[in-house]
Amino acid sequence: MEGDVSAAAAAHYQPASPPRDACVYNSCYCEENIWKLCEYIKNHDQYPLEECYAVFISNERKMIPIWKQQARPGDGPVIWDYHVVLLHVSSGGQSFIYDLDTVLPFPCPFDTYVEDAFKSDEDIHPQFRRKFRVIRADSYLKNFASDRSHMKDSSGNWREPPPSYPCIETGGEPRMLSQRGFPSLCR
Repeated sequence: MEGDVSAAAAAHYQPASPPRDACVYNSCYCEENIWKLCEYIKNHDQYPLEECYAVFISNERKMIPIWKQQARPGDGPVIWDYHVVLLHVSSGGQSFIYDLDTVLPFPCPFDTYVEDAFKSDEDIHPQFRRKFRVIRADSYLKNFASDRSHMKDSSGNWREPPPSYPCIETGGEPRMLSQRGFPSLCR
């Protein structure tokens, strides 16, 4: 019965974003993809921005498994150093995850995403267990900044091509994400 309620709520949900293929997307720049998605939600005023959160996922070892990712076809996980998704806690009663890197629906009902992309902590070696930092979208838009230096190797070459738009500068300090720019995540 509860699954039927969730399915009915998801069927009536109007996404807070354009379709996945119309979103700003750059492979391996999930934190910027989600910032751009928050910006879209703010500018289109379909839902209150207060219902949305940027969710950073990492751990002390910077090795977190996430299943159902485009970077890994098949049943295995991708091991990211960190990943960022958007959580919409809908006033309609159901929450949705927006992950531009997943093969799951976009947006995906929260329960489905957690079950299919995260799996159970009981099935994961303790060194891979994930920790979450949830940041209100309005705060994320106001404070996040990145100079993208975490995407360069020791020789200064790009590990992945950068987005074509300028670095996000909001007044916040640029974050060295590969060195955990959000230190309270793993405490």
